[in-house]
Amino acid sequence: MKMFTYCVRRCVLQIRLQCGKHRPQCVLQMSRALHSQGSESDLALNALLKLCTERFYIAPSESHAQALRHGTSCSYGPLGKELQKNISEQWWNSVTRSKTQVFGINTLQHVPNGKGSLKLVDTSAIGQIINNKDLTKDQVLDRLQQLLHHSSSVRTNLLQGALEQYLPSLELVNKKLPFGLAETGTCYQLSDQNIAGIGCSSEFTEASLVWFCSPRTSSQWLDHWTRQRLKWWRKFALSPSDFSSSELVEAELKDGASRGVQVTYSFPWGPEPLETLWNLGDSELLKTHANAKAKLQCKDGRKLFVPQVIALSGNMDRGLLAYLFNSLQMEKKVSIKQKIHQRKVLKLHPTLAPIKVALDMGRGATVELRQVCEGLVTEFLEADISVWPGYLETMPQSLEQLHTKYDEMGVLFTVMISENTLENGLLVVRNRDTTIRETMHISEVKKYLQKYINAASNI
Repeated sequence: MKMFTYCVRRCVLQIRLQCGKHRPQCVLQMSRALHSQGSESDLALNALLKLCTERFYIAPSESHAQALRHGTSCSYGPLGKELQKNISEQWWNSVTRSKTQVFGINTLQHVPNGKGSLKLVDTSAIGQIINNKDLTKDQVLDRLQQLLHHSSSVRTNLLQGALEQYLPSLELVNKKLPFGLAETGTCYQLSDQNIAGIGCSSEFTEASLVWFCSPRTSSQWLDHWTRQRLKWWRKFALSPSDFSSSELVEAELKDGASRGVQVTYSFPWGPEPLETLWNLGDSELLKTHANAKAKLQCKDGRKLFVPQVIALSGNMDRGLLAYLFNSLQMEKKVSIKQKIHQRKVLKLHPTLAPIKVALDMGRGATVELRQVCEGLVTEFLEADISVWPGYLETMPQSLEQLHTKYDEMGVLFTVMISENTLENGLLVVRNRDTTIRETMHISEVKKYLQKYINAASNI
C-alpha cells in the first residue's frame, strides 16, 4: 500500500473536491533567510553542499541538498550516516551519563487512531472516494473524515511519548525526583511554504530530554541544562563562539511555558536554533494524564505536588549541518611548482569524524603491500578505528590528489604503506590538521591513533 505523510488541516476537506481534478503537491521548504541574504552566504552554502555530495556525505540529488540546508533529514551517504550516528551517540552519552536518574525510552513513531495534526493516509483510498461519481459532496466529505479518523498519526515531537511514560517511570524511581526520560527518533514537521493553505510535511531527527523536578528547583534546572547543552555543542566545535544561547522573549514562548531558551548556531545567513529548552510547568503533564492528578503527585518534604516539566528538544539534522559548516576551512597552500591553491579541509572533531584513517599504498610489490594493508585494516577495526580502504582504488592518483580527497572527506590520518614497510616495518602517517608527515614503525601506529583520538574526546 502506497503511503505518504499527508498534512491534515480543516481546509483539506473544503478545497478541490467537487471535480476531483487537483491533488495537493508538496513543495520544498525554502528558508526565508536564505532568500534575503547576499551572495556570500549562498556561495558558502553551495560550496559546502557540493563538497557533501562529492565526498559521500549526502546522496547526489538537489532535493537532498535542499533538505539538508533546511535542517530536515535527507538521504545520507556513507560518511553522512556515520557523522549523524557519531553526533547522536555523543548527544545520548552527554545526556544519559551526566545524571544518574536519566533513562532511555522508545516510543511509537506512528500512533493508531492518534489525534495528531499529521497523518498517514492511503492515497489510493482518497482517489477512490474523490472519483466516485455516485457520491454526493456531503458523502465525499463524510468518507474522507472517516478515512482520516481511522488513519495513524505521525509524531511531531518526542515530548508526548515521555509524558505518557511518566507514571510507570515514577514507580521505577520510587517517586523520587528529579529524573529524566531521553529519546532520539524521527519526527515530522510542517513546512513554512504551503499550497492553498495546506502545509507540507518533512521529517527530521529529534533528540529529546524531558526532565521532571520540583517547582522550587525548576528554574535552576533549566539553567543547568542550558549550560550543559551549550558546553556540549561547543566541545566539538572548531569555532566554539559560533554556538550561543539566548532567552526567548514572552511573545516567543509556547503555550504553557513560563521560560524558554534556545541554543543556536550562527550560519552565514543568520542564527538558527539547534536545541530549545522549555519550562512547561505542570500543565502538559496534567493534560496528558487527565483525572489522575493524585497519581502524578510526589513529595518534597511533607508537601505533595505535581512535578514541573523541563523539555529539551534538539534537531540533529540541523546540528549536523552546523558542524559541517563549522569545520569547513578554506586554506591557501603552495604546490610543488610554487603555485598557490586553495585547500578545502573538513576539520571535523576527531570524535565526530566519520573516517579516522585512510590506508593507501605506494608502488611496489602489490600483493605483499595489499596483505599488509589488509592486516592493518583488521587491526584498526578491532580497535574501533574506522578505516577508508584507499588501497583498493583501481584508478591511480598522485599523493597530492589523495590528500585533497581525504582532506575534503575529513579523514584524520592518511597511512601510506610502501616498500620500506616490507623491508623495515616503517610507514608514513600524515595528520589532516597539521599536514605533518611522521615516519613510525607499523607496530606503533594503532597505539598512536588511539592515543590521539582518546585525548581529543577527553578535552
